[in-house]
Amino acid sequence: MADEVNRAAFVELQARMIETKGKIKQLQAQTRSKESEKKRAYLTLEELRQLPDDTNTYKTIGKVFILEPRSVLMNEQEQKLNDSETAIASMQTSEEYLEKQLAEVENNIRELLQQDPGLMRQILSMTVQ
Repeated sequence: MADEVNRAAFVELQARMIETKGKIKQLQAQTRSKESEKKRAYLTLEELRQLPDDTNTYKTIGKVFILEPRSVLMNEQEQKLNDSETAIASMQTSEEYLEKQLAEVENNIRELLQQDPGLMRQILSMTVQ
């Protein structure tokens, strides 16, 4: 009976570990996306700063280009830059939390396997077959 309880606990911990690793990978992909968005906004902003104030600037909306004042475009790019930085910081905090959760689950699995050496043999025999 204890073997079944330990086996069920192991399966549950393993599922949590796989789920947490998936969330971490997803968060890392979102972070990379936000970092590239931030870089694009920064580079666009730097180019806009070099232009004289009276330069005609255009904003793209789909396939359409709309004449916009330089200051409006600069404000939009600054807002994108700030939003990206905020999102990246939030994602990094979430990733750190998930990493701690993953470490906790791994420790729980390790403790479970140390408490029940028979469970480890069962698991190893299942993976070898």
